[in-house]
Amino acid sequence: MSEPRPSDRHDASDPDDTFAEIVDEETQRDPDLAVIEAGSRTLRTQSGPPQGEVVPDRPSDPETDRALREVEQELAGRWGETKLEPSVIRIAALMDVLGEPQRAYPSIHITGTNGKTSTARMIEALLGAFELRTGRYTSPHVQSITERISLDGAPIEAERFIETYNDIKPYVEMVDAQQPYRLSFFEVLTGMAYAAFADAPVDVAVVEVGMGGTWDATNVIDASVAVVTPISLDHTDRLGSTPAEIAGEKAGVIKQDATVILAQQPVDAAQVMLKKAVEVDATVAREGMEFGVVSREIAVGGQLLTLRGLGGEYDNIFLPLYGAHQAHNAAVALAAVEAFFGIGAEQARSLDVEAVRKAFLSVLSPGRLEVVRSSPTVVLDAAHNPAGALAAAEGVSEAFSFSRLIGVVGASDGKDVRGLLEAFEPIFAEIVVTQNSSPRSMDADALAAVAVEVFGNERVQVEPRLDDALEAAITLAEEEAEYAGAGVLVTGSVITVGEARLLLGRR
Repeated sequence: MSEPRPSDRHDASDPDDTFAEIVDEETQRDPDLAVIEAGSRTLRTQSGPPQGEVVPDRPSDPETDRALREVEQELAGRWGETKLEPSVIRIAALMDVLGEPQRAYPSIHITGTNGKTSTARMIEALLGAFELRTGRYTSPHVQSITERISLDGAPIEAERFIETYNDIKPYVEMVDAQQPYRLSFFEVLTGMAYAAFADAPVDVAVVEVGMGGTWDATNVIDASVAVVTPISLDHTDRLGSTPAEIAGEKAGVIKQDATVILAQQPVDAAQVMLKKAVEVDATVAREGMEFGVVSREIAVGGQLLTLRGLGGEYDNIFLPLYGAHQAHNAAVALAAVEAFFGIGAEQARSLDVEAVRKAFLSVLSPGRLEVVRSSPTVVLDAAHNPAGALAAAEGVSEAFSFSRLIGVVGASDGKDVRGLLEAFEPIFAEIVVTQNSSPRSMDADALAAVAVEVFGNERVQVEPRLDDALEAAITLAEEEAEYAGAGVLVTGSVITVGEARLLLGRR
């Protein structure tokens, strides 16, 4: 097995604060900020501390599993996530008949091209470390649809997912009857998330857009903090053919008087975001200017960071994720939480560094440079566009010392597969092209034709079934003794990664 390169600096110990220590800390804080950070302590005590993120299995109870499948089938019968009618009219109508649940709590809204889900998980962990009850809405899911709606750091239970769907179903049907088009799969799920968060209730919602921003179904919230992760070319048929055009759509999440946390961007995309911020009197914090990564060091199982936030520096932060892109996501997440607490504006102070360290230590991001097997090492990454592939390639090369790396790639139709494959070409000794079970999956032979142009015929193997592709890649990694340090990277699509995760027995 090829191990991550070690660091001689990593102290993961961080004992839980006692109740007395918490009380003492609260008496020394600004009273208003203390109230925000304390959140719903009684509810927190009842629900317990945030649990480590997991990808849930199918329900063990046959009746619950049957009911969940019925809900999944009903949702699947609606417009899928790639079929859109760009407006928020239907979701706004649903919110209206539900009593505007999305206005029952403050929100942090996340847009961008890459890094949204990882950043959302980090924001969630940080908020949880300050005793706020969180709701998180992200997409797509890796294995289970219930992953999309999380409470207190964990996907909602299947029973609660079913109950939430049944609760809003009559209202969904009411809106369906009044609109030219029925609510889509994503719109119904968004309604479910907002309703579940209000019902919990949560202290703050962390919401990731599905696509774009202006007309995305999530954009019926008035978030006080808008986060923009790096923008690159993706969904060009829907959002535009340049970073500036795409930024124009994504800038729709920036609301009046909000704070914008802007990750490093292409110049033209940044200009669009800054112009939008001026129009709505939003405050902008830019990575590399007001906040950023001061230093990073590769460590066993992740990396050790020093981050500069809006309120000062935070050192000795261990992040159990690989890749420079995750360090930048961490800086963005930290700035977003500081902005939520008013730090850098109303408050000239920093967050408690021990709480920040504890939060980042707990972060997991399934399917993002995730090691799921050893001997040989198998890594999963959900990169599905060229920018994401470049970040994954750099992360793998930095964190692992593979003597030979085999790629397993299954992509979706309509993606820039040539750009994705070109990003991986320097690090893949050989590539096994395949396809997943989704109707949107690119045909393996069609993908192979592009792969041959990028890699050459002798480096490409075609296995239409994903299980056969995994077996073939693992065999290639193990076939010669001199390549005992070989590894496998499965990538190209969130769906491919999720199915590989199941096949490899990861839970």
